[in-house]
Amino acid sequence: MAGGGVMVSQGKPGKKYPGGMTLSVFIACMIAAFGGLIFGYDIGISGGVTSMAPFLQKFFPDVYKKEKGMQSTNQYCKFDSHKLTMFTSSLYLAALVASFFASTVTRVFGRRSSMFVGGAVFLAGSIVNAISQNVIMLIIGRVLLGVGVGFANQSVPLYLSEMAPYKYRGALNIGFQLMITFGILAANLVNYFTANIEGGWGWRVSLGGAAVPALMIGLGSFFVPDTPNSILERNKPEKAKEMLKKIRGTDNVDDEFNDICAAGEASRLVKHPWVNIWKRKYRPQLVFAVLFPFFQQLTGMNVVMFYAPVLFKTLGFGDDASLLSSVITGTVNSIATFVSIAAVDKVGRKALLIEGGLQMGIFQVFIGSIIWKKFGVDGVAAIDSLSAKLVVIGICSFVVAFAWSWGPLGWLVPSEIFPLEIRSAAQSINVAVNMLFTFFIAEIFLKMLCTFKFGLFFFFAFWVFIATFVVWRFLPETKGIPIEEMSKVWRSHWYWKKFVVDGDDDEGVDSEKKPQDTLI
Repeated sequence: MAGGGVMVSQGKPGKKYPGGMTLSVFIACMIAAFGGLIFGYDIGISGGVTSMAPFLQKFFPDVYKKEKGMQSTNQYCKFDSHKLTMFTSSLYLAALVASFFASTVTRVFGRRSSMFVGGAVFLAGSIVNAISQNVIMLIIGRVLLGVGVGFANQSVPLYLSEMAPYKYRGALNIGFQLMITFGILAANLVNYFTANIEGGWGWRVSLGGAAVPALMIGLGSFFVPDTPNSILERNKPEKAKEMLKKIRGTDNVDDEFNDICAAGEASRLVKHPWVNIWKRKYRPQLVFAVLFPFFQQLTGMNVVMFYAPVLFKTLGFGDDASLLSSVITGTVNSIATFVSIAAVDKVGRKALLIEGGLQMGIFQVFIGSIIWKKFGVDGVAAIDSLSAKLVVIGICSFVVAFAWSWGPLGWLVPSEIFPLEIRSAAQSINVAVNMLFTFFIAEIFLKMLCTFKFGLFFFFAFWVFIATFVVWRFLPETKGIPIEEMSKVWRSHWYWKKFVVDGDDDEGVDSEKKPQDTLI
């Protein structure tokens, strides 16, 4: 059965389609992956900007006084400010809401249209932030940035999974995460060089720099083809088949096209994907659409990346040293992502997730232990040079593990496991949960650091170990499985097979026609 309920005459897990990687597909996927730049740039830029004295003096004077030791000497609580966390977290709340609207745009108008909207709105947000005169303007700009992120994160992973040949789907999809890491690194470099601009307006350059990745994805969306799946979803089968021939570099695409058609037929019969996604046969996909972004955020990675300069300053690093340390972690993050690109379609998703999870958890315990020993509970001590270096090594080791496991695979796995009929809706849930917990963590991190102190790293380590166990026991391996054949992996899984059975194939179809009787 392919596409969640349509019988395909030759369908079986792991079937091989003719054709391979073409230059046009590679270029299209790289351009589409620019959507990750806007997300990464934002993650990297906010922490650096909020550590700049002129920015804090203008918008958050209370935080500036605490940071300079005028009001508090507790290292853990220097940056504890609700207004400051709202500056960071408002973007993710807006992205959460936008992702649901993006689902309709992606389904009705195509993946490219959703990418364009994301880039255009993100561009508007970058302009508003760059010219901000008060906190209200900052928040409005962040909300616009969030809408752009919501649209890009909803459409780009789907685009990459559908466009890529099944043998290279993992590597090409990870291009999205690679661009996120490039965005983070670029933001860290921009912050490092703009922090010392005379006149104290360097933060405006940093925030306005978001216009560059916004233009890249916005303009790039005009130059990439839409996916055959998306074209077929809009009821243009002949155009979809011609596009499939073009991107696969062969005329022998009948098997793959028939499977896409089967999934498309099931998609058309499902009139209400937001209702049908709750059906029993979609239970495995729905569970992982929620668990993957939930666990990804509770690794603590986004805390490290968008609060890195704040975190390093909290640990006693100077202004330039904290920004330079962020550049180091950003560089390590980008380089390590290439490991995932090389390994994901060879060693598989599960092996990378399990190894990465264990490594992340171990080094979070390591970091928390050093901070516990040096700062204790009251947080008034200074950190020595050796301990500071060990913290940086520990954070880099944590970042490396995330970069080849939960970073890229947190987007790849959810985007490839959904059948076409619920794909847009399911991806919206995936993005929404991701943004919800990103917002949640961003909103409470500084308060948690002030309250939990060194225990915060133990908190994240606990959740990383839980995530690793869940992957080990409940996630089937999906490498080498064509995206339209993915439903079969659940039927053979020791736990999920009781939910996904052949007798449920007609469940949720809004037509009297039974798709299991259709041979394509």
